Amino acid sequence: MLLNQLFTRLEHVFAPIRDVVTPILSDPRVAAVWVLLVGAAVGTLLWDIHRNNQPLPSMMKGVWALVVLYSGPFGLALYWYAGRTQISRDSLWRRGVRSTAHCYSGCGAGEVVGITLAQGILALAVGWVAAITFGFAYLFGYALTVGPLMQEGVAFWEAMKDALYSETPSITIMEITAIGSDLLLASRAHMGDLLFWTALAFSLSLGFLAAFPVNVALVSLGVKEGMKNPAEMGSSQPRPSAQTAD
Repeated sequence: MLLNQLFTRLEHVFAPIRDVVTPILSDPRVAAVWVLLVGAAVGTLLWDIHRNNQPLPSMMKGVWALVVLYSGPFGLALYWYAGRTQISRDSLWRRGVRSTAHCYSGCGAGEVVGITLAQGILALAVGWVAAITFGFAYLFGYALTVGPLMQEGVAFWEAMKDALYSETPSITIMEITAIGSDLLLASRAHMGDLLFWTALAFSLSLGFLAAFPVNVALVSLGVKEGMKNPAEMGSSQPRPSAQTAD
């Protein structure tokens, strides 16, 4: 299969990087620290949403929960930078972060399902793992755009057309990076291997980084809106009164 031959060539090209990264991801101590960091990050996110950011829409609360679950402290930093109602001002970069986070939450779920099913459970060849995982990533990514649009009264085919137009570039770059790096690092790992899960988590964050400049460009060109400004959602909350000087 042509895809398998291409993957074999890429394995040889990236072998030096894989030889450095794989032992780190296979270390139980590294995994344990990462789990603790993710747990602390998720707990901080949930506390902040409950305590300070109730006005955020339910969908965005779910988006940020998945982003932090996938990427731990890195995901929490993204939420703090672009997702809270307390941000000082909105910007193209913050809109790009929110747009990427929205895409990342759905595509990441699709990648987890696809890799777990195709590689972890069915133990298929690399080409099939890649194809199935791409399919799930596109399915979940488009669904996260089509579903909310249909709830707003947009017809299915119109919502699907909008999703294909606005989300395809971001999903494609994100998943080429994420799925490619995951398979390069752990294509021979089984579900019982620590590397299977750590490589999956690592690859998800790489996918976010790769898709971010694409989303910034799409927002800048008006193809995507970049999600709503959370600071405007918090405007109805009571704010501390200004203290006058004596």
